[in-house]
Amino acid sequence: MSSSFERYQKRRLISSYFSVIISIALVLFLLGLLGLLVLNTKKVADHFKEQIALTIFLKDSAKEVEVTQLQKSLAMAEYTKSTSYVSKETAAKEHSEEIGEDFMEFLGYNPLQNSIDVYFNADYVSPVKVAEISRDLQKREFIDEVSYDKPLISMLNENVKKVSFWVLVISGIFLFIAVLLINSSIRLSVYSKRFIIKTMQMVGATKRFIRRPFIWKSVRLGIIGALLSIGGVAAVLYYLNENFPELELLSDQLLLAALFAAILLLGIFITWISTFFATQRFLNLKTDELYY
Repeated sequence: MSSSFERYQKRRLISSYFSVIISIALVLFLLGLLGLLVLNTKKVADHFKEQIALTIFLKDSAKEVEVTQLQKSLAMAEYTKSTSYVSKETAAKEHSEEIGEDFMEFLGYNPLQNSIDVYFNADYVSPVKVAEISRDLQKREFIDEVSYDKPLISMLNENVKKVSFWVLVISGIFLFIAVLLINSSIRLSVYSKRFIIKTMQMVGATKRFIRRPFIWKSVRLGIIGALLSIGGVAAVLYYLNENFPELELLSDQLLLAALFAAILLLGIFITWISTFFATQRFLNLKTDELYY
């Protein structure tokens, strides 16, 4: 009978530890994903900024040497990420494919112009900077027109600021919720041993002596949960990198190591502080108050 009861208690204890580990792992996993989003918000925003092109339309009278010099000066400019020369023939072919018919056959000539597409480094994609670059390029006599999507640049910069702000706000809220959830799991685990705590206290054990095994046990559970969550975040990170290699999510390994270290330390800290206050609460209760 006693052996059966001991096995039941052991299974119940293991089940309790398992639920705590799962709770910690899930919460830290979601928190890790949010941290990943925070760290890569600028990188993702920069990726979209660098897809915006400024198109330089060249006059038909432009000499080949002038175009070549322009391409070289653009390639050397600090604001340029890449350039692409598009001949009028290539532009006509692409346009015909888009509309599904040969418009030159109808018009009898090619109305398009030779052009150069300029893609900027993300730091230069702002309404003021792009407008300034556009004005400088427009001064060249062999350039007919400089075109870019002004509303899109303005909207992108405004949205990036809004998204960055709300990501930080949500991160703060989620961190608070994570602390509450892990704290709740730890308190339930300690609550089941409240009579053991009081018994140890009644036989003369100090509060520090009683707290120590509970804290170490919770910290170990926190470490296990944190390692599981790190494994989950790493798997998601690998999947995203395989499907979106252009974002280069694995390029900054030091930053990723800091994120994983933060998840581990957060798991240790939250379980430590939660267990400390949970055991302290039951240590301060009177014996008859343990039944409520």
